[in-house]
Amino acid sequence: MKIGFIGLGNMGAPMAANLAEAGHQVMGYDTLAPCPEDVSAAGSAAEAAKGAEVVICMLPNGEILRKVAAQVIPAMEPGAVLCDCSTVDVDSARAVAAQAAEAGLGWLDAPVSGGTGGAAAGTLTFMVGGSDRDFARVAPLFDVMGRKAVHCGEAGAGQAAKICNNMILGVTMIATCEAFALADKLGLARDKMFDVVSTSSGSSWSMNAYCPAPGIGPHSPADNGYKPGFAADLMLKDLTLAQMAAEAADADTPLGTQARELYRRFVEDEDGSGRDFSAMLPRFESRGRDS
Repeated sequence: MKIGFIGLGNMGAPMAANLAEAGHQVMGYDTLAPCPEDVSAAGSAAEAAKGAEVVICMLPNGEILRKVAAQVIPAMEPGAVLCDCSTVDVDSARAVAAQAAEAGLGWLDAPVSGGTGGAAAGTLTFMVGGSDRDFARVAPLFDVMGRKAVHCGEAGAGQAAKICNNMILGVTMIATCEAFALADKLGLARDKMFDVVSTSSGSSWSMNAYCPAPGIGPHSPADNGYKPGFAADLMLKDLTLAQMAAEAADADTPLGTQARELYRRFVEDEDGSGRDFSAMLPRFESRGRDS
C-alpha cells in the first residue's frame, strides 16, 4: 500500500518504520524529525499525501491536526483514507472528519495505547472511530503497527475511548503511588505490597504491568530513573482533554478533575515535566499529610 505518514516523533517514527519493514511504500514528513530508515522523505505534508491510499497522522494536538488537514486534504486522491492516530479533542476529530467527507475522502480517528515501547514493538492498541468500510481498509495497517484495533463507532468515538481510558489510567496511577507511599510509612515492604495487591482486588494495569516502584514487578520506567515511557506532560494533556469533554457533555468526573489538577501541579509547579507519569511515587514519598 502507498502510505503518507505525517509526524515522525517518538511514536510516529517507529510506526512508520514498521509499515516500511512490512513492505509498504511509505513517504514521511515532519517539520523537525528525520525519516527513519526505508521511509522516503517528503518536502511537505501535501507531498507526502499526494497519491497515497492512506495518510496517517501522529501529531501533538487538535490545532496542529486541523492545520495539517488543511494541507493534506486538497492533495489526497478521492477515495483515500485520512487516519489520525494522534490524541486530540473530540471536536477537532469530528471537524476534520467532516472536511474529509466533503472532499470525498474516508476518515478514521485512531488514537493509540501502548507508548513508545508499543510503537517500536508493533504492539499498540488502536481505538478507532469511522465507517466500517474505512476501518476494513486500514485494518491491515493496524495489524502491522499493533496487536489490537477496536472499532468503537463513528467519527470521534476513537478519541472518546482514548480519553476515557486515560482518565482511568491517570486516576489509578495516582492511587497506586499513594498506596506505595502509605505502605512505606506503615513499614510494609514494597515487594510484599506488590505480591498482595497484584493478585487481589486492588490489582490494576498501573500496579501489575507498570509498577511505579523501582525493582518491583515487570521492568518499567521506574527501573530507568523514570525516563518516560509515557510522559507526565502527556498524561496532563489527556486528562485536560477528558475534562474538556466532560464539561461539554455535562458529565460529573470528580476523580478525573482531581487527577488533572495533581498532574498539572506535578508538571507545571514541581519536577514532573520530562519524567514518566509514574514518577508520582517519589512525589508522594517526599510529602507528608499536610504538605
